[in-house]
Amino acid sequence: MSSASMARRELYFLNWFRLAQALVYGLLAYGATGSKWLNPDHPAVAQIVAIVAVVYAVIALLRTRAWLTRPVLYTSVAISLDILIAIAAVLAMHNARIGIAMMLMVNLAGAALVLPMRLALFFAAVAALGLLAQVFFATKFNGFDGELLESALFGIVYLAASGMCNILGRQMRASEELAQRRGLDLANLAQVNELIIRRMKTGVLLVDDGNQVHQFNESAWMLLGSPPMNQRDLGTLAPELSRRLFHWRHYDKLDETAIALAEGVPEVVPRFTRLAANDDSNILIFLDDTSLVSRRAEELTLASLGRLSASIAHEIRNPLAAIRYSAQLLAESEDLVDADQRMVEIINNHCSRLNEIIENILQLSRRERSRPETLDLNAWALDFVEEYSESNDLGSDSLRAIVQPTAVEAVIDPQHLQQVIWNLVQNALRYGRMPGEPARVMLISRAASDAGPPLLEVVDRGPGIPTKVAAQIFEPFYTTHEYGTGLGLYLCKQMCDANQAELEYVPVAGGGSCFRITLAPPAQAPVSSDS
Repeated sequence: MSSASMARRELYFLNWFRLAQALVYGLLAYGATGSKWLNPDHPAVAQIVAIVAVVYAVIALLRTRAWLTRPVLYTSVAISLDILIAIAAVLAMHNARIGIAMMLMVNLAGAALVLPMRLALFFAAVAALGLLAQVFFATKFNGFDGELLESALFGIVYLAASGMCNILGRQMRASEELAQRRGLDLANLAQVNELIIRRMKTGVLLVDDGNQVHQFNESAWMLLGSPPMNQRDLGTLAPELSRRLFHWRHYDKLDETAIALAEGVPEVVPRFTRLAANDDSNILIFLDDTSLVSRRAEELTLASLGRLSASIAHEIRNPLAAIRYSAQLLAESEDLVDADQRMVEIINNHCSRLNEIIENILQLSRRERSRPETLDLNAWALDFVEEYSESNDLGSDSLRAIVQPTAVEAVIDPQHLQQVIWNLVQNALRYGRMPGEPARVMLISRAASDAGPPLLEVVDRGPGIPTKVAAQIFEPFYTTHEYGTGLGLYLCKQMCDANQAELEYVPVAGGGSCFRITLAPPAQAPVSSDS
């Protein structure tokens, strides 16, 4: 409940009391005229006071919502009128002074719930002084000293009640605000938990003792074959899962073999647990996707293999450097015959090849965190082609950039993109040629569509890649070339994934290959992540 809502509630209660108080004034003014012990001293004045009190109470009750805009100001005005009406009622109906003074204490206490402490004590003091003043100016009184004492005691009670109610009001508002914050925190936490469960890769179902599914997350819905949302009977949704749940409930037997709950969905391993101990009324079912487990195991295996390969590569590098240095010294000798010179060339070539393998393995194990930037792919492609052509002797081969008239912006780590395109271009120049013909490679910058993501493509006009081979080219250590390492395209794929980009192979109609990179546009800039 907000502070405005609490103030509105307190003002409503206070205004309803004012209405009841005004009716009491009316009863005293009009209903007690024949009474000897409660006869008003000034009947006409008492009736006017009662009418004014009723009209004022009705207006205050109807204007409660408007008072919420400035509650302190309106409450101050209202309690001032309450004090004036009460003092006038005491003067007109002197015999009812004690009852009227007691009702005024309720007005002061209610106002203290809304007003600051200083104002609450100020109006309590004003009310006390008003009661004391009416003693001095009353035309009819008995026992002057006794009435003065009564008024003084009421003044003390007013001050005490106002102070206590003000403190209680502040504590009450603080407690309610704290409860409101806790309630909001719990509601937010419940929403977060619901979102987490809904987005979990593991399927989660809640099944009651009638075999009806009460809730399930998105993964469970997909693993069940995307059934209609109104279908809730587990026996109809997944008969095999229902059978396993029955055996687990009644015989405490759990079948942990993988099953496919629908056609075309991955196999899952179901697990069951009770929401409460020894209570079978509600059962949670977890559906573990075996493909995720296999993929995780593969990732762990590759990570371990990468660390092992890096360790071996470091150990090989030192003796390899010694072999290569010795071969270079041997090549400088003037006494080498042609056959020995040929042997030295073979040693140098294989040392270079082995060094390239080691570099790939080390790069696999020490990939750096991506640092994405916004790039204009048109300008970047032109700069890359110029730099590559200056650094490499293309001979009769050709490498050219095809760009768009308008800017094509994307978000990616420039260093990662340089490594990926450099590797793809080298592969295209090496393998993307027809026998006896020069290689023709194009680096194309474009957008998929007007509102589509930016694309960067490396296209050649070579023989292309067979379908069976294309399905495995991004796997680590897979190669069809006798001197290949099988890590180049795998590294390219990993660096693209680290930048929220997608690398894929696309056959070219009429022959040739296209390696397409779909990048993230600036509006969807990825957060830097570990490769």
